[in-house]
Amino acid sequence: MTSNPAPGLLLPTADFPPSFKWGVATSSYQIEGAAAEDGRTPSIWDTFCRVPGAVVGADNGDVACDHYHRMPQDVALIKSLGVDTYRFSVAWPRVQPHGRGPVNPAGLAFYDRLTDELLAAGIDPWVTLYHWDLPQELEDAGGWPNRDTAYRFADYSMLVFDKLSDRVTNWTTLNEPWCSAWLGYNVGVHAPGRKDFDAAIAAVHHLLLGHGLATQRMKAAASPGHTFGITLNMGTADPATDTEADRDAARRADGMGLRIYLDPLRKGAYPQDMVDDLTARGSAFPVQDGDLDIISTPFEVLGVNFYFGQDFSGTDEAGNPLDEDGHPVVRAIPLDRPRTAMDWPITPERFTQLLVRLHRDYPGLPLVITENGAAFDDQPTPDGFVADDNRTSYLAEHIAAVAAARDQGADIRGYFAWSLMDNFEWAEGYAKRFGIVHVDYQTQKRTPKQSALWFRDNIARLRS
Repeated sequence: MTSNPAPGLLLPTADFPPSFKWGVATSSYQIEGAAAEDGRTPSIWDTFCRVPGAVVGADNGDVACDHYHRMPQDVALIKSLGVDTYRFSVAWPRVQPHGRGPVNPAGLAFYDRLTDELLAAGIDPWVTLYHWDLPQELEDAGGWPNRDTAYRFADYSMLVFDKLSDRVTNWTTLNEPWCSAWLGYNVGVHAPGRKDFDAAIAAVHHLLLGHGLATQRMKAAASPGHTFGITLNMGTADPATDTEADRDAARRADGMGLRIYLDPLRKGAYPQDMVDDLTARGSAFPVQDGDLDIISTPFEVLGVNFYFGQDFSGTDEAGNPLDEDGHPVVRAIPLDRPRTAMDWPITPERFTQLLVRLHRDYPGLPLVITENGAAFDDQPTPDGFVADDNRTSYLAEHIAAVAAARDQGADIRGYFAWSLMDNFEWAEGYAKRFGIVHVDYQTQKRTPKQSALWFRDNIARLRS
């Protein structure tokens, strides 16, 4: 790789001690490919990608970045970036093809090889057990709205833990349960594409229950030094104005986006205002005796995925406080900010706001930034290089926001850029590129972008 073409964006050295973890992140369905090899069966995303109109360009993850076959080269690429941690997810239908029953040795062997390859390169593997690729057979049996799926997840987790825990110390149960529950079961824009509010609420509870069950079982089998956690996608929810309606809309957005996960995880109870809101619309979390004790099993690190903050209004564009179904309006108001290719506003100061709030409201919980990054319409030169000033600036501003939060006392111990390389971006297919490494999907050639070189050089400078 060439020298850093953007030397002017430097990070404050004093804010990041030598123990701070620097990493890159990916997920299984987005990069692996090999969708029908070595015993892997379809996930809900394999199925969803075949639904006409569900994914931009009718794209799918059958090949993706072909990481399954190019893993050693990709680990060498990660090493060249100078990071010390690689966050990846394990594909449930590759390890346990039917979502229940025995392990698939060939599928688990891939992650065994990946772990060894990373360790040989001096890179710490950070395992996420679930990043949205539920075995289709479990969705056919009811999916996450079905309580049994939580128990199946705990069983699957132990298959992976038993194989890799002698070498992997950092374990994350779930990635972004909000997306799994809300986008998958209520809005329907992610797999499995259902639109059922009550199913989404049940999915929230059973995802958290699965986290607690898996954490309990892994902790019981763990050795000293293992750490366990969960990764949540979180933003900020501020009222668009100081009206009572807007303040209430922000409260509801914050409750559904953050507190209904962190309160049961850390406080052993769902927030009462959200329970009351659900009761008012005839819904409820399907809590059984002992569930909240399981869900609130202590864990050691909270993964934070941040992309943007939002303002909310309690009325629709016509000024109505209720939607067509008679429910209170919670409407995101577009912010007057520069935006990414996902049309997401760039709000680094709200990143600091979130991290300080987490430190204040959920004390004693170390944080690691497990995803942060941006999609832009990259324009490579003929050799594939991308001079992505916009992404480089985004990373610099958001890492500076982490430093500002640390200065205010937040216990943040790592930052992982999303993503290592361009990949299958879920419902957006291959139309959006988040990678700090460019991927030519026709040739599978990887070329580090300017942002990757900047990231590499600043990590080296911080450690010098």
